[in-house]
This record gives sequence, C-alpha cells and structure tokens, in this order.
Amino acid sequence: MDTKLSITTLTVFLFLASNVRAQTKGFDVTKYGARPNRDITEALTNAWKDACGSTTPSRVVVPKGSYMLKQIDLKGPCKAPINVQVDGKILAPKNPKLLNGVDQWVKFGYINFFTLSGEGTFDGQGEMAWKHNDCGKNKNCDRLSMNFGFAFLNNSIIQDITSKDSKNFHVNVLGCNNLTFINMNINAPATSLNTDGIHIGRSTQVHIYNSNIATGDDCISLGDGSKQIRVLNVTCGPGHGISVGSLGKYPNEEPVEGLTVKNCTLKNTDNGVRIKTWPGTPIISSVSKMHFEDIIMVNVSNPILIDQQYCPWNQCTKQYPSKIKITEVSFKNIRGTSATQEAIVLDCSSSVPCESVELDDIDLTFNGAITTSKFSNTKPTIKGKVPKLIA
Repeated sequence: MDTKLSITTLTVFLFLASNVRAQTKGFDVTKYGARPNRDITEALTNAWKDACGSTTPSRVVVPKGSYMLKQIDLKGPCKAPINVQVDGKILAPKNPKLLNGVDQWVKFGYINFFTLSGEGTFDGQGEMAWKHNDCGKNKNCDRLSMNFGFAFLNNSIIQDITSKDSKNFHVNVLGCNNLTFINMNINAPATSLNTDGIHIGRSTQVHIYNSNIATGDDCISLGDGSKQIRVLNVTCGPGHGISVGSLGKYPNEEPVEGLTVKNCTLKNTDNGVRIKTWPGTPIISSVSKMHFEDIIMVNVSNPILIDQQYCPWNQCTKQYPSKIKITEVSFKNIRGTSATQEAIVLDCSSSVPCESVELDDIDLTFNGAITTSKFSNTKPTIKGKVPKLIA
C-alpha cells in the first residue's frame, strides 16, 4: 500500500476509533420516537441535529429492526466527530415518485471526521424503478434517486454498511477529501439499469478497501476531477467492471489523475478495467497515472479496454475524435479467463494518441485457447507475456 495514503487513512481510522471508545454521548433514534416497521425520518433528523450540535464526539444509533425512511439530508458542519451506527434495515419507498425526483435518498454532507458504520442495510427497493428506466434513450426521463450521496466530507469512513437494490447509482461521492470505504457491500442484480456501485467525482484520496460490489452497471466509476484514488481487495461482479469515465461529454470537466487498482477480482462482468471517453465533443482534458495490477479475471468480457469512441445508444457523432489525452497507464500481472477472444483493446484517439502505456505479464485465456490484442493510436511498452497482437 502506498505509504503516504496508508498513513493518512490509518491516522484517521485510529482517531475515529479512539473517539468511538471514548464516547459517552449516544443518540438512539428510539429515544426520539422511532419504532420498527414505521417511518423514522423525523426521529433520525432530530437525533442528528442534537448529535451534530454536541461539543464532544457523538454517536447516532439505529438499532436492529426494520424501518422506513423518506428522503433525508443530514448536513454539518458538526461541532465534534460524529458516528452514525446503523444496525437495522432501512427501506426506501418502493415507488420512485414518492422521493420527488431528488438526486439521492440518503445524503450526508459538509462534515469533518464523519463515520457511517454498523451491520445495517439501506434497501432502495429499486425494482419498480428499473422497469421504467429509459434514461439512456430519453433525455426527459423521470429522475431516479441514488441510495447515498456523500458530498464534501473530509477525513471520513464508511464501514461495514450494505447498500441494496438502489433505484439508480448506489453511492455518489462529490467534493470529498480523504474518504475511505471499508468492507462495503453493494448488491443489485445484473439486470438493474444504471446501478453503478460507487461513483467518484471531483474528490481526492478516496479509498475503497475489502469490499464486494455486484451491480447492473460499473462496480466503481471515476468521473472528472478524481485524484489519488485507491481500490484494493475489491470483488466486482456482476456489473460492467471498474471504469475511468465516461469523460468528455460535459463542459468544464477537470482532469483525472492518480488511480491504483490492485489485488481485485472481477467475475462475469461485461468489461474488466477500462477507460472510456466520448468522441465528437469539444471537451479538452486529460487522464494520467492509471495503474491496474494483480487482478484476477473470471469469465470477463473485454478484460482490458481503452475506448475513446465510447458512444452508447448512438448519442454522439464519431466524426471528430476524442480530445481527452491519456498518458501513463499500466496494466500488470492480470490473469484468468476472458469471455471474449480479444482480451486487450486499446482504441485511443487519433487526435491525441495515448502515450506511456505499459502492458506487463497479461495471461488471459478464452475457452482454453489464446487471446488476442488490438491497438489503435498507441504503441504500448510490452513486457513479459501478453496476448497476441492482431492487425
């Protein structure tokens, strides 16, 4: 583990853990009127207000049991470190219209030294929403809520929580600094549309460790402005893999810099590790210092992919190449089985070709046979075993 990042994360973890041990001030939602099988929105809101106003470290507790919750927005700044411990099961409204088109069902924002922990499950009950999700083709579709929104959190930890069946993305991270996910469990069927596991945007030092993610879209995706991201010991699948992007679709996008994906396993995913950018747009930006290492693929389609002609549902024109410059990318010690004969496709932009791309010891088979590689607008450095190059 990178020394600088590991020390930073460990320091925050020990600080928050010491506060938990020292806490004497608890705020149990049952003391605010919460009861199993009933709505706890008001009780949780009031418990949060009191805990956030405490001048000593505090803990909000949702005990075991099943509870209902409407949309909730829990904001800081708080006066001291705060922990929300959820041991129960919290249910969102099944009907997406009851969430009034909000971006996220459960929001935490503007907090320093925040912890969300416990053995609890946040169940988005998204099946009804998936059946009517046509947002890929219809720009005027109904907005569907994500399970979680974490915005402008600093030095914070999300630990042992389960996110289930979100109507949209499970987790959206925006404007955060030094945020760590540990033992996060994310579950949704492969048929659930647009249910990305963890999406990160405009955030620095986000770490995802020892987690299991099964979705109908990207297990982890990086939007613009993501920097110094680490993904370690994550199992992904089903889903669309671990992705950088898509990038280049919207104005004023910021560069993406510094990603390490290591010791991860991908199972039965539609893609493995990939970088995707849109063509046909005037957006100029960059992607750099992307490192994928020690990864196991199990029946994965497109295990290694750079796609700079990403254009789902023909929403763009490929008349003009992508202007997102990709540099310093490495794929090392990636092994297992591919569900497609082409194991490596590096389809870079003809306008700004990929530079400093390295392939090192890639051992992937397709139905017991060899796999192939295909490169466009890049000349990667090749070390060790790599699938056969085809024209």
